[in-house]
Amino acid sequence: MPVSRSPHRLRLGVALLTCLAATACAAGPPGSADDAPRGPLTIRVPAEAPTITAALERARPHDLVLVSPGSYRETVRVRTPQVTLRGTDRNRVVVDGEGRRGNGIVVTAPGVTVENLTVRSHLQNGVLVTGLENGDEGIGRGSDGYHRLDPVADPPLDGFRVRYVTAASNGLYGIYAFNARHGTIEDNYASGSADSGIYVGQCKPCGILVRGNTAERNAVGYENTNASGPLWIVGNRFTGNRVGMTIGSDYLEALTPQAGATVAGNLIADNAAADTPEQADGGYGIGLGIAGGRDNGVTRNRITGHPRAGMVLTSTEDLPPIGNMVTGNVFDANALDAAYLASTHAPGSGNCFTGPIRRAVPEDLATAMACPGRTTPSPGGHTLSATQPAPPGVPFLDVPLPPAQPQLPGAATAPATPVAAPTPVDPANVTLPPPTLLADRSRDRR
Repeated sequence: MPVSRSPHRLRLGVALLTCLAATACAAGPPGSADDAPRGPLTIRVPAEAPTITAALERARPHDLVLVSPGSYRETVRVRTPQVTLRGTDRNRVVVDGEGRRGNGIVVTAPGVTVENLTVRSHLQNGVLVTGLENGDEGIGRGSDGYHRLDPVADPPLDGFRVRYVTAASNGLYGIYAFNARHGTIEDNYASGSADSGIYVGQCKPCGILVRGNTAERNAVGYENTNASGPLWIVGNRFTGNRVGMTIGSDYLEALTPQAGATVAGNLIADNAAADTPEQADGGYGIGLGIAGGRDNGVTRNRITGHPRAGMVLTSTEDLPPIGNMVTGNVFDANALDAAYLASTHAPGSGNCFTGPIRRAVPEDLATAMACPGRTTPSPGGHTLSATQPAPPGVPFLDVPLPPAQPQLPGAATAPATPVAAPTPVDPANVTLPPPTLLADRSRDRR
């Protein structure tokens, strides 16, 4: 389900480097005393550096930049590899865009961790992790309609971790991993995103784990475009958005077609909330959409409460859905549990469904596409029934801020830990989530 892309712009302020008695001065020219070997340091903001940017300018690999509570009105750029940027209090360390700055935190170095803080009210992204740089701006973008990603000139960023981050009321994406791989997006919260709360795009193979996150009151809870396996979206809560989650192929970005994601053990519920930003393409009331994706596994998810459809499998342009397996899910209280809407131009093949599916399009989907037979029904002519028009959205800056979120254990004292590639997830070991999964983190508390 492609969505319109807004142009990305980022203007970085010039960092003021301040030398304080309690810390080493900013790095000088080669051969200066600051280049001498040393062990990892903790650089405290604002006690030892007045801004996050100033602290990162003097950080070396393996350093911890530890930020005390406060509102930080700056765009933060992490250019040094293997640095940890951490807040001492997730709910009170706030990188605030004030509705004026483009991005909150932009990571363009490998092995970086961003954790235990809040990013809010940016015109573009809360946290952007990318190996793709547009000039000096550090903007992740797959194509501007004229130029495509050159994987030799812009190789993917290798290794990242974003956890215990609250991303609220950002104009594009809350947490955005683009042209990046071997990373973890875990225990985060995203709301008020005018595109999607969490986005993983343009990586093949990705080697990314998306686990234990809550995304609500976004246009789309989770979006996955041209991001191929190994990729695990496991144990997340995608509720109260306009659309729960989408997986798809899109010619606006490189590395089509998308393939090989594992979607397991997620709660995808009640995605028809009116108090959400309006998605550019107008999607509304769908739990999970797969458009032009291949060989994705969708298993043991709870998909409930959608006025259009719990799950939609379709084509995008000339890219068909192929080999997607939908097994062991629980569908309940949806207008339709599942719909197969592949076009005659790209009819798809080898897709299959198993498990209780009560209402479907076509009506015989459960038998015609039962696993392991994997028969494909006749393409074309299938549509979703007409529904009431989607309600008008609300400006992303007007979406209410989220409730307080749980802290990273030991945030104020724990040493930084190196980023490692995520451990593969065996979907056979993932259980069906309860209807109350991560309810303590939700505005709805249910």
